[in-house]
Amino acid sequence: MQIAQEKQRYAAIEAQVFPKPKETRIIAVANQKGGVGKTTTAVNIAAALAKGGANVLVIDMDPQGNASTALGIEHNSGMDSVYDVLEGRRTIADVKQVCPDFPTLDVVPASIDLSGAELEIADSPNRNNLMRDALTKYLAEADKHYDYVFVDCPPSLGLLVINAMCAVNEMLIPIQAEYYALEGLGQLINTIGLVQKHFNPTLLVSTMLVTMYDRRTLLSREVYAEVKNHYPSIVLDTTIPRTVKISEAPSFGQTVIAYDKSSMGATAYREAALEMARRSDQALEAIAIKRGEH
Repeated sequence: MQIAQEKQRYAAIEAQVFPKPKETRIIAVANQKGGVGKTTTAVNIAAALAKGGANVLVIDMDPQGNASTALGIEHNSGMDSVYDVLEGRRTIADVKQVCPDFPTLDVVPASIDLSGAELEIADSPNRNNLMRDALTKYLAEADKHYDYVFVDCPPSLGLLVINAMCAVNEMLIPIQAEYYALEGLGQLINTIGLVQKHFNPTLLVSTMLVTMYDRRTLLSREVYAEVKNHYPSIVLDTTIPRTVKISEAPSFGQTVIAYDKSSMGATAYREAALEMARRSDQALEAIAIKRGEH
């Protein structure tokens, strides 16, 4: 029954048309708690949208460079990367690479060199807006229009994350379906509140996605119900199951969307991406209201 159900869901998502947003959506994927499927979510949502026909840019702001790995991008120490962009030596146009699996997906890689950046940029007078300035300049001059920009943040609340939060308009928060995740969420919402107050008043938490969901357990269902209860308008209806294929894919330098497109994990991420795409008008409207344009 489960196999038949999976086939049905795959056939249904294959038949869908992904709507494009009216303007570029710039989204940071963040959660200071590690191991919640943050990078996995960033790369797979980006890949699903690219597969759906969107032009997507992924900026890897995590020194571990896991997003770069999963998207099949070389990111050895010493190579041009997001580190050089933050330090002002290179532009995004200089360092971006195309994902081998999806021609409409561009990636700004990160390498371990980035781990020293927090200390190096700490004394810069403009330290919170280095990524925002680089991204604004690039999007204005780029020879193509991007529908989405995703910034994958490190699992911390340091200067790199502040830079990411100042560069974007929206936050996508992956939440693991377990009790501790709810505790960490409070801290994260608190930090976002501080960033909104001091640096980026138009920042909007637009999306929450429950990951590593096991529908057989009561705990998973309770965590989902709790998050949905607190944030009814921003939690996606789609949940991401805990599956081997999702964990396996990065070791082949791929997203699960490219690695096994008909797997349960790939279908779930594509469903989540479709839900996000359909909510674009709502998110852009909320940002416009925050900017005072309405």
